[in-house]
Amino acid sequence: MNNLVRAALAAAMATLCAGACWADTIKVGVIAEFSGPFAIYGKQYKEAIETYVAQHGSQSGGHDIEFIYKDVGGANPDLAKTLAQELLIRDRVNYLAGLTFTPNALALAPLIEQSETPTVIFNAATSAINKQSPYFLRTSYTLWQVSTPLADWAYDQGIHTVVTAVSDYGPGIDAENAFKAAFEKKGGKVIDTIRMPLATTDFTPFIQRVRSQAPNGVFAFLPGGPPTFGFTKSYNENGLAKEGIRFLGTAETEESNLQALGDAAIGLTTAFHYSEAHDSDVNAAFTKKLGELSAGAVANWASVGAYDGTHLIYKMVEAAGADGPKAIEAVKSLKWESPRGPVEMDPKTRTLIQNVYIRDVERDKDSGRLVNREKGVIATVGDLGWTD
Repeated sequence: MNNLVRAALAAAMATLCAGACWADTIKVGVIAEFSGPFAIYGKQYKEAIETYVAQHGSQSGGHDIEFIYKDVGGANPDLAKTLAQELLIRDRVNYLAGLTFTPNALALAPLIEQSETPTVIFNAATSAINKQSPYFLRTSYTLWQVSTPLADWAYDQGIHTVVTAVSDYGPGIDAENAFKAAFEKKGGKVIDTIRMPLATTDFTPFIQRVRSQAPNGVFAFLPGGPPTFGFTKSYNENGLAKEGIRFLGTAETEESNLQALGDAAIGLTTAFHYSEAHDSDVNAAFTKKLGELSAGAVANWASVGAYDGTHLIYKMVEAAGADGPKAIEAVKSLKWESPRGPVEMDPKTRTLIQNVYIRDVERDKDSGRLVNREKGVIATVGDLGWTD
């Protein structure tokens, strides 16, 4: 960070925190994808924020709360940093949020450290992110948090040989490492590790490589959107399920793509922290209001990450207004009932401790829609990738 930006941030922070860091209007800058192939996630963040506001009002602790949205387009750390600078210096935001991709989140660490700006991550799931600044909080999950329980469960189900196939970037490698470490600790064997270029559109060669080795299962991780659709579609078209090669994933059957996969998705197994079909009063109220406000809206990990992230921001504003350090302190052990189930902030990792659900894709008898049906639960899982 150059001296000019550092000085501007310091001046902005001094202005924001004049007196007792009071501001009648608290501003929240949301950096997300509103264009390009991942635009659905920015849309879902915004819809979830609006749902929370509709349920809880537009004020917290006597402050009006205003959300300012910035389009980062995709994994673009330079643009993410520029947008954060604009939000902090020009728009004078008090909080930052959003952040789908790990590189974008990492790019913000020096800025929020300097400005003491609480930053709520709605998705970016690499464990190491939160170590880069004490001002990061995460309301999504980490790859270790869902991949480790999946590995343990798979071995216990008699799946003792696996090929891992992940996108070749930070989160994919994080997921591979998590699954492999846990699976081998249980006694399983990873017979091949496949890393696929992030720009891959044709997954057939990789799927055929998996098939040729005849493992009991294939563990996959890909970024959300078109890549996950392409991989799961190729898995089915190449007959791996018929040959007994069990699909093991995390977000690959996420609700935004699920209906498009059709009947071939039935039986795909994932371990994840949220399903739109989660059976609770809180989730029913959330999905109902979401549907009322946004026709055709589908609740998924992006929705619940933003919804709970908004809750966290409201609680920080209620406790501390625009005082960043005080806000972090106020919520570092916060507990609440989320649409995903009971959650609590881990004061050490600043990532949610939450349930991880083993899910199979089924066709719902009442609605006729495909759903991720929860078949088992591993309770109160923290960030298993955090190391001191």
